[in-house]
Amino acid sequence: MAGDVWALKVFQRAYRLSLDLHRASIGWPRVEQYGGIADQLRRSSKSVCALLVEGAGRQPGSDAEFRRYVTMALGSADEARLWCCYAADLDYVPLATSQEWQSELSEIARMLQGLRARLSEN
Repeated sequence: MAGDVWALKVFQRAYRLSLDLHRASIGWPRVEQYGGIADQLRRSSKSVCALLVEGAGRQPGSDAEFRRYVTMALGSADEARLWCCYAADLDYVPLATSQEWQSELSEIARMLQGLRARLSEN
């Protein structure tokens, strides 16, 4: 089912969001850039995409292997949602922006859960 992971809607949405989060976090305080919230947010959001690509490439045709990586990508989406909360609570972004990001990450997580469920059926 992995096929061309770049063609998956969930991958495309996660990729677009990771770019938005990266661009937004560049201007945050320097202390947050290396190991701080900006760095963690960028890493976790990009990890969603990276895990999907890695999982698809590990054992092509193995739904079980790909499913394992989809599960890890789900964890990264949840982690990114946490960093969005911190960003708003520390006034790096308006609450509305954080909520938009969290909403999109929740939708990505829902899509990943659906993908994981389809992989279990095979």
